[in-house]
Amino acid sequence: MRVSTDVVVVGGCGHVGLPLAIALADRGLSVTSFDIDEAAVATVNAGTMPFSEQGAPEVLARVRASGQFRATSDIASVTSTDVVIVVIGTPVDEHLNPDPDAVVAAMRECRPFLRDGQLVVLRSTVYPGVSARVERELSDRGLDVDVVFCPERIAEGRAMTELFTLPQLVGARTPEAAERAAALFTRLGVESVHLTPEEAELAKLFTNTWRYIKFAAANQFFIMANDKGLDFSRIHHALTFDYPRAADMPGPGFAAGPCLLKDTMQLAAFTNNTFVLGHSAMLVNEGLPLYVVERMEQRWPLADMTVGILGMAFKAESDDTRSSLSYKLRKILRFRASRVLCTDPYVDRDANLDSLDEVVAKSDVLVIGAPHAAYRDLEADVPVVDVWNLRGAGVLL
Repeated sequence: MRVSTDVVVVGGCGHVGLPLAIALADRGLSVTSFDIDEAAVATVNAGTMPFSEQGAPEVLARVRASGQFRATSDIASVTSTDVVIVVIGTPVDEHLNPDPDAVVAAMRECRPFLRDGQLVVLRSTVYPGVSARVERELSDRGLDVDVVFCPERIAEGRAMTELFTLPQLVGARTPEAAERAAALFTRLGVESVHLTPEEAELAKLFTNTWRYIKFAAANQFFIMANDKGLDFSRIHHALTFDYPRAADMPGPGFAAGPCLLKDTMQLAAFTNNTFVLGHSAMLVNEGLPLYVVERMEQRWPLADMTVGILGMAFKAESDDTRSSLSYKLRKILRFRASRVLCTDPYVDRDANLDSLDEVVAKSDVLVIGAPHAAYRDLEADVPVVDVWNLRGAGVLL
């Protein structure tokens, strides 16, 4: 069959798929992003990024103008390519259990349009064993394709830099499949590290869980110091100052986002819920909003006050609210405080947000939910709860 495009990215208009798609297109490949979100497809084809990603708008405009990239909602597009990159993550269900069937179900939808000889790259984080299930699923239906697991490793907001600098993990069953995948990522100028699919699956989960545990350690240290009336920011500065063995200790803050908690939960499920360290990290990080509110109640008559939350995204300078603990904080405060107001300069999909000026003017106390730079020098006549130490005034609460 005639190949009309070099790469098709399934789920290619999202936070993981779209940066990769336009990066490959900018390096000379013809790329199609397939996505079931027709609104996102229309937005992308109009040359507009559907989310914030530094440096991406310029690249999108360039590859659209060159004809190297397009988006579509037609699933048949996966037939006309040699390389299919699948960006379908493993969600957590309503019972907080990983749903390993999500990727397999997506592949079943694609299966009638796949053909022999293709390279199928599973890109998003998956529950261990999902790659093998996809291999069996396609093989049992008579398809002769190479399936590899190559997890994304970028930090959101830095994709257009890190896609071209970070080594790529290639989890493949055969040397031939590994070489095909490595050749693809060579286009981005990065080296590949070859593993089995199972090793690569765990490598990705270990990476995110390690970060989550480090954040939990910092948050636990903050709580310990704070409960004794000590400012953890001063201790943190002292122990990390020109001391390489503590240089990677983060400061406290709301550890959230679409990956860290979910992937820690996946690893816990994979170990039959014997991952004590991971469960402890979840308790600390997910419990921080409640701890902050309880400390606020000890200091102020919270039930009679209006509280303003500054920042609803899960990280600084981002418009992504997925799994943001600012929403958990809002839920707790709506029960404990008289009124809660929220604002964020980047988030425009939440109708319940107010302007920064309005939130500052009407609030009796402010809480920094996301450490956006805009809040660093904010002038306010009311107390500001800043567990991030964004404003440099310490974190004692």
